[in-house]
Amino acid sequence: MFGCLCLAAAWGGSAVHAADAPPAWVATWGAAQQVPEPHNALPTADLRDATLRQIVHVSIGGKTLRVKVSNAFGTTPLHVTSAHIARPLAADSPAIDPASDKALSFDGAPDVIVPPGAEYSSDPVDYPLPALSNLAVSFHLDEAPAVQTGHPGSRATSYYVHGDATGAANLVAPRKVEHWYHLAEIDVQAPADTAAVVALGDSITDGHGATTNGNDRWTDVLAARLLASPATRNVGVVNKGIGGNHLLTDGLGPNALARFDRDVLAPAGARWLIVFEGVNDLGLLARMDHAPVAEHERLVRRIIGAYQQIILRAHAHGLQVTGATITPFGGSDYYHPDALTEADRTAINQWIRAPGHFDAVVDFDAVVRDPRHPDRLRPGDDCGDHLHPSPAGYRAMGEAVPLSLFTR
Repeated sequence: MFGCLCLAAAWGGSAVHAADAPPAWVATWGAAQQVPEPHNALPTADLRDATLRQIVHVSIGGKTLRVKVSNAFGTTPLHVTSAHIARPLAADSPAIDPASDKALSFDGAPDVIVPPGAEYSSDPVDYPLPALSNLAVSFHLDEAPAVQTGHPGSRATSYYVHGDATGAANLVAPRKVEHWYHLAEIDVQAPADTAAVVALGDSITDGHGATTNGNDRWTDVLAARLLASPATRNVGVVNKGIGGNHLLTDGLGPNALARFDRDVLAPAGARWLIVFEGVNDLGLLARMDHAPVAEHERLVRRIIGAYQQIILRAHAHGLQVTGATITPFGGSDYYHPDALTEADRTAINQWIRAPGHFDAVVDFDAVVRDPRHPDRLRPGDDCGDHLHPSPAGYRAMGEAVPLSLFTR
């Protein structure tokens, strides 16, 4: 059995059915924000008088949408002088369908100044957006931010040129980068029984090892399955994975507890949470040298404590919380896990699986582990680094999430 579901009876798991209720705003796409590492940040000169065109792949569709711009880690105001949306001709091209181009407004104006540390949603715009489609978001910055806000692990190509080309049908000789910048969320207005599931995770949720512009992360597979089922086609998926993220310490991006409010509670219409974090905490302890047994025991207690805090905070806001078991990483050249590390992973996974902790469990460990070597990924599901799954592994993971989590 690939997927394991343990669902608390107290949770119905379905979005509220209210045929007469007004439409609701629900996130159809999102990305966790952080300060890009130096090698992932754009040079200041490249962002001065620059147009960024970024392509995202949404989950659910809608007839009205809004775009959230982020200056969450900025230390100075961010001036977006103009912003447009359009349908790209391809996932890996800056060209758009000119007939689909539409300007965004903010409080009725074509530009917006986003305060430091803040995010800002555009005005609603009538714009039919099909489910599982791509959307190009273009905006122009007059000045480069002192501190950039972005998402380095986009697995999607973004394009940038100098000048205001937000409405251009194509970009002339654009520079390319596989990161997103200052783009946090796409929301759609949907029937009242629509809601979103947020995936809180690290690089395995972010999609390291997935196909660039292929949209084959495990969350993409889940989104396609939800849409295909009449019982769950009203459920959006928001990927809040950050490569290198930790539960307990700041790694790449803020630790999971520190970013919880912005990444889990803030997305529009969030109703469910899948927590898939911990492998980086486990790997870091013994990465450079062997740690004493007492340190391993302390780490296990702290990881479990972090899970309990996440459950507590999510429940306080009405979210149902699914825990995902930590996948194997034996043989990883980056972390060099030893027998004690594997014992830690086993102990934590036993706690995740035990009734009475999470509301439900998805056993990703059982999905991708090698039956002959359970501390390692199955060869066909390993991208080659013995830590991250391959596209085949991500597909198996996405198919293992029970859709019954999101229905009555």
